[in-house]
Amino acid sequence: MSDSLRERTISGMLWSFMQKFGTMAIAFVANIVLARLLTPDDYGCIGMLLIFIAVANTFIDGGFGSALIQKKEPTQEDYSTIFYWNLFLSIVLYGILFFTAPFIADFYEISLLTPVLRVQGGVLILNALSIIQCNQLRKQLRFRSIASVNLTASLLSVVITIVLAWIGWGIWALVAQQLLFSLFNAILFWSFNKWVPSFLFSKKSFKELFGFGGFILLSSLINTFCDNIHGVLIGKFFSPAIMGLYTQARKLEEIASTSISSVVNQVAYPVLSEFQNDNLSMIRVLQRFITSLAFLVFPLMMLLILIAKPLIILLYSDKWVASVPYFQILCIAGMAICLQMINYNAVAAIGRSDILLKWTIIKRSLGLILNIGGLICFGMYGLLWGGVLTAYSLYFINSYLVSRYVGYRIKSQIKDLFPIIITVLLTFVITYFLSNLVVLNIYFEGLSVTIIFMILYLSLSSVFNLSSFNQFRTLGVEVIKKFRTA
Repeated sequence: MSDSLRERTISGMLWSFMQKFGTMAIAFVANIVLARLLTPDDYGCIGMLLIFIAVANTFIDGGFGSALIQKKEPTQEDYSTIFYWNLFLSIVLYGILFFTAPFIADFYEISLLTPVLRVQGGVLILNALSIIQCNQLRKQLRFRSIASVNLTASLLSVVITIVLAWIGWGIWALVAQQLLFSLFNAILFWSFNKWVPSFLFSKKSFKELFGFGGFILLSSLINTFCDNIHGVLIGKFFSPAIMGLYTQARKLEEIASTSISSVVNQVAYPVLSEFQNDNLSMIRVLQRFITSLAFLVFPLMMLLILIAKPLIILLYSDKWVASVPYFQILCIAGMAICLQMINYNAVAAIGRSDILLKWTIIKRSLGLILNIGGLICFGMYGLLWGGVLTAYSLYFINSYLVSRYVGYRIKSQIKDLFPIIITVLLTFVITYFLSNLVVLNIYFEGLSVTIIFMILYLSLSSVFNLSSFNQFRTLGVEVIKKFRTA
């Protein structure tokens, strides 16, 4: 990796972390407040509709965002063509959601969902207005601008949402939050990125980008549907309250697993695309990304399993305590989920979107069997454990694809991860036994477990001389020097 690209990658990672954890902190605080003002039923109704908005948003991006980033030098013609396509498609999809809303409400047997979905669907058009501006900034590794946009939009939308919840808007406060975030995002992206579309639509550009993006679109649609299948099944076969408990548990788990991995993947995909014709360099970069992710996420997931009960009671109050076991099971899955996308992106970076589609159909079919089978046999917990098996199956299949098409062997990847896994397991076992020696107040127990776990993990990482630990220590020194000389 050249010094220039390395500098931009490090800078991109730092700003991506600031963006993700800044917006996460804002959402985290807002969620604590809103969980006390709203009910599990409110969150449950929104959770039931999540899959429809998510699938529609995937249609709008259509894989063209990935295609524009993967393409070496996209033109103004390319960008303009995709901008108009996204806008047109968002209007069509909103129309479909508007007219099918009553049928969706009948499916869940909750009439309130009809007006909620019709209003919430407006986010599709708002999101379509800013996709190109965001992707241009990503391709240029201008993550500082992206961070500024997302942080500002998050803060403004959250403040207004809390006020609306306070004055009794209920579920409509959550709807307003999504609309306001998308609106502020669109306005700010247009302000930060001065690009404007030309009045043209090129069939040639569309065909060329669809050649890669079409496979990504189908893969993304399948992935998005299957990632949200729990919401459909829980919403259909269980009460809105159960759906709300699951939604809150998943939201908290994703802060640790998906949020961290999405930060890395946001930077990793354009960086890996730079090495699409140099497998050896790609393997070295991919190895660093994977071990760094595991070093951060694996211990965090295990720590959250230990402190799940005091954490949820402290954050959301006693009325959410029933979500604790859901949260703990989701954390087990989170360790595999965090590594899925980085392997997926490596294959996408070399242009093999056709292979991704083929294997997405295979692995997601397996996942549906595991999830539905778990639900039929063991109910809610069977569904959650089916999700765990699905998460690890997806990771190993994605790793196999990287092994075959990039050259980073599964055996090598597991070997690189093994020292981290052992260190995390040792830390977990020792902390668990130490925490049971003395009975403390539930909040002091959570705090003491956190401190013990962190000290043990960092100490063992140093003793075992983990490469990821040394990389982060070196990076920390570089960052400190950079800020001192700034």
